[in-house]
Order: sequence, then C-alpha cells, then structure tokens
Amino acid sequence: MAERSVPQTPIEAAESWFLRHGLPYFVDDVRNDVLARLSRGRVVGVAVIGAVLGATTGVAAGLLLDAAAGVAVGASVLIGWLLLYALRALRAAVIAGWAVRRAFRSLGLLVPLATRALPMLLLFITFLFINTEVWQVASSLEGGVLWTAILFFALAAVGFLVPRLRQELDDFDDHIHEGDLVTTAAGTPLEQAAVELVATDDIDLPEEAQVGGLQMVNLVIVLLVAQLVQVFLLAVAVFLFFVVFGAVAIQEDVIQSWLGTEAADGTAIPHHLPGPELVSVELIRVSTFLAGFAGLYFTVTAITDDTYRREFFTVIMRELRRAVGARVVYRELCRRRDAAVRPPDPGPGRGEMA
Repeated sequence: MAERSVPQTPIEAAESWFLRHGLPYFVDDVRNDVLARLSRGRVVGVAVIGAVLGATTGVAAGLLLDAAAGVAVGASVLIGWLLLYALRALRAAVIAGWAVRRAFRSLGLLVPLATRALPMLLLFITFLFINTEVWQVASSLEGGVLWTAILFFALAAVGFLVPRLRQELDDFDDHIHEGDLVTTAAGTPLEQAAVELVATDDIDLPEEAQVGGLQMVNLVIVLLVAQLVQVFLLAVAVFLFFVVFGAVAIQEDVIQSWLGTEAADGTAIPHHLPGPELVSVELIRVSTFLAGFAGLYFTVTAITDDTYRREFFTVIMRELRRAVGARVVYRELCRRRDAAVRPPDPGPGRGEMA
C-alpha cells in the first residue's frame, strides 16, 4: 500500500508557501540559519580560506603563464569562492527559482503592456529614434560599452524603485487593520487562521506588521523582481518595434548620411548582419540603447504618474500586502506554538524539596 502523506500543520503550510513565493527569510528557521552563516567569525573563516585558495592558484598560474595572469586567476578564484558561499548562505537559489518562474508566468503581461503603455511611450521615444545624434552615439557603442550603458539604466531604475517600494510598505504596515489581514490572507494556507486571529482581537496589527532586517531585504527583492519583469517585457517590445520600424523606414543612404560612409576600421556603414540586409548592426545597437532607455523612462513614469501607478503597481501592491499579512499570521501562530510547548513556570518555592 502507498504510504499516506502526513498533513501539514498551518505553520508548515505557511513556510512552504513562503518558500514557493520567494520569501525564504520569512521562515524563522531559514532566517536564523542565514544569520548564523553571516556571523563575523564564519565570514572571516570563509574569507581566509578563499584568500589561501586564491593565492595558491594565483602563484601556480603565475609560474605557468605570467604575473598578470596569476593575479587575474587568483582574484577570480577568491571572488568565485566568496560568491558561491554568499549564494549558499543567503539561500539565493530559492529567490532565483521564484524569479525564473515569475518571469515565465509574466509573459502574458506582454500584450497588456504593449496596448496600454507602449503607444504613449513610443510617441516620445520615436523622436529619439530618428535623431542623428542618437544614432551617432548609440551606433558607436560596441560590445561591453553598450551593455554597460544598459546596466546603468537598470541600476538607475532600481534606484528609483527601492525608495518607492519602501514607502508603499511603510504606508501599508502603519495603517493595517483587521479587514486587511483577512483580505490579504485569502488564497493562502493561513486564510482560516487569519479569520480566527482577527476574531480573538488580541494582537497589535501595526506593531506586528512592521518588517525589518533580512525580511525587509527579501520583500523588497521580490517586489523589485516583479516590477522589473514588467519593465523588461516592455523593453523587449520597444526593441522589436524599432528593429521592424527601422528596417522598413530607415533606408541605407539615410544611415550613411547620419553616420558617414566608412567606419574607423575602413569598413562600410551600415554593417549588415548575416541574412537579410534590412537589419544592420547599427540598427540593433540603436534599438537596444533606446529599449534600455525606454525601460528607465517607463519605471520613472510608473512610480510618479497616478494613472500608470494604478495600472501597473496594482499587482505589486497586492503581493506586498499578501506577504505582510501572511507574515503577521505566521508569527502569531509560531508564538502560540512556542507558548504551548514551553513548560509552565513552577513559581517561587515550588518544586523544591521540603
């Protein structure tokens, strides 16, 4: 006979739910384990081991190759060792796995994003696309320089998003009430527990809803990923639009008049990709550059414009409220469990031999 699975308690079900939704630091045991792995003594020990490994491999590479190669190899080994430990200590695989699943589930957002945000965005960005200076700058960005510019746009978007997300979190946890707790717990394993908890009316919700430390970091990362997936999908749509539009509307003689007829290496402009000559290397670079800029522009607009904020922050705010509400119920259940298993205080004079 097949062995029957043991049903999960509400606390175990909640912990599984947190892990599936990219919130490992909301689980007490996981968070305590991460804090232990990040203790000063543990980190110093790992750094010393990494330094020894880096020095050993660096010296060996220097003897076999040259001093510069030895330094590069040694530094790479040290950085790789520290990165691997950080990924393991921080349980980054749980968050990364959730992020990948979220990205695939969000593919259905591409059409709504394209129909709602793309028209107004393209109305502004298209004027940059037919600008000579933009083509001259973007087409000159080769390889790592272009992707460094895209990384700058991404970091700027994150810099704008993080304070806004923290503000939204502070606004919610300062004004949470019983109705919010029941509503946010709906659809989670803590739905029934939330109803029972509200019925007892013995919990200070604004105090219990405060999120800090690793849990704050975890929640902001999850909200960032959810928002950046939307930004990435929009940037992809902008890139495809400009590639198609440029292939149809921007003729080769126009590109030559903007950029000149010959590049610095003596090759002709435009550089055509293998296959159809409608798509050039310069067109790909300009479309990539403008797609990155469009992502930054959309991010700023989404957090400052009320219309965009209602359209595109609704899902993000729903996830924030659900995570905070589930955390409140989970903490109360853990507190009651610990109180139930804690031995009663014998009181003064009890338990002593006469």
